[in-house]
Amino acid sequence: MATTSSVSIRMDTSLKENAEQILGELGISASGAVQMFYRQIVLHRGMPFELTLPQAKPIAIGGMSREELDIELQKGMISLKAGQRISADDVDRELAEEFGL
Repeated sequence: MATTSSVSIRMDTSLKENAEQILGELGISASGAVQMFYRQIVLHRGMPFELTLPQAKPIAIGGMSREELDIELQKGMISLKAGQRISADDVDRELAEEFGL
């Protein structure tokens, strides 16, 4: 007969509810999902997915809040007043180097 153990964790309530709704639609219990996750950890001898920090990407103006846009425009005004200028070719080159664009 197999022995079992319990695992108790704390997590954000909203995260739990959202995840359990999706699991329910898939027909998987929270316990079943955790067991699947643990099995994958054992099979992979580590996390079953790559753990990396997201790569920095430039934010389009449309994706900025009004405050974020104001901050970026202010930075531009400060650099202009200080006489700092950069050509469009240099901007393209920097974007290509930093973001692969």
